[in-house]
Amino acid sequence: MSNDRSINHLDNYNPSDVGKVNGNLFGLPFDYDSAQIIIFGVPWEVTVSYRPGTASASQQILDASPQLDLYDFDRPHGWKRGIYMPPIDPDIIAKNNYYRQQAALIIDRLEQGQYLNLEPDLTGVLADINQAGEDLNRWLCDRTQAAMNAGKKVGVIGGDHSVPLGYIQALAQRYPDFGILHIDAHSDLRDAYEGFEFSHASIMFNALKIPQISKLVQVGIRDVSEVEINEIDRSQGRVIAYYDSLIKQQLYAGSNWLSICQEAIGHLPQQVYISFDVDGLDPKLCPETGTPVPGGLELEQAFCLCREVIKSGREIIGFDVCEVGNAEWDGNVGARIVYKLANLMN
Repeated sequence: MSNDRSINHLDNYNPSDVGKVNGNLFGLPFDYDSAQIIIFGVPWEVTVSYRPGTASASQQILDASPQLDLYDFDRPHGWKRGIYMPPIDPDIIAKNNYYRQQAALIIDRLEQGQYLNLEPDLTGVLADINQAGEDLNRWLCDRTQAAMNAGKKVGVIGGDHSVPLGYIQALAQRYPDFGILHIDAHSDLRDAYEGFEFSHASIMFNALKIPQISKLVQVGIRDVSEVEINEIDRSQGRVIAYYDSLIKQQLYAGSNWLSICQEAIGHLPQQVYISFDVDGLDPKLCPETGTPVPGGLELEQAFCLCREVIKSGREIIGFDVCEVGNAEWDGNVGARIVYKLANLMN
């Protein structure tokens, strides 16, 4: 019945018409049942360590999305598969706001060079925040798993980059071997950064605890700690980093971007998850992102990289888009990334 309903909607839908502000992502005429792709917006930025605002990303992307023209050269009629984002959960917003305030107390204490067990003792607060992160992972794992069990493809919009761990855990229950293509300015390989087990700076450290992830290829890295460099070096090839400065040196010396993309993708297994932190881009594209860093990729460079996953014969099994800032332009760019990845997803 849901498919009939979808067809009836499409009979009266013109993708070249004015984008409809109907509460649906890209103004499309789909619901959960009729859409083949479900995008979960997760308004969570509890552990953000520099600039807040990414918790509003899913709303910003939703608001900006009807402005996009739907013709995509990679998949001209990709929208027909149906893309739908369920309503943003107000309970997650409320929990984020509460625990973000609590996390700020811890970050402030640490930045003053003081211990958490001084008066007032914040060690219990830290434990509560870590439990809240675990609860969020379970919440997202359950929802993404249910969507996949219903035959849907899934994408996730953060929030900060801690958000997608529950989804990656759900994928690990479905795929015995997959890799992550990670676009980012940061390696995110810190162990419980600032004491937060599920910090935005620890997402890939936590992902590597999942044995089904056989390879992590990181592109655009340019703000990295020595401990993360050491983590990469001792990974015995499980983690491959394409540092932004070295990429630029190769380009300046005459290498072409397409060949670099093909080399990077060549390290990945057949199934690939794309984790797209927008601070991997030049900050002019998402200037309100949580931790902007000079340098980075142009948007079409990033799309070229993702496109090569498909051209190589590999399969994109899921994706996240994280760290989009709380601003109209950031939402516009974020919406374009979500749409492109949805259309590239097999």
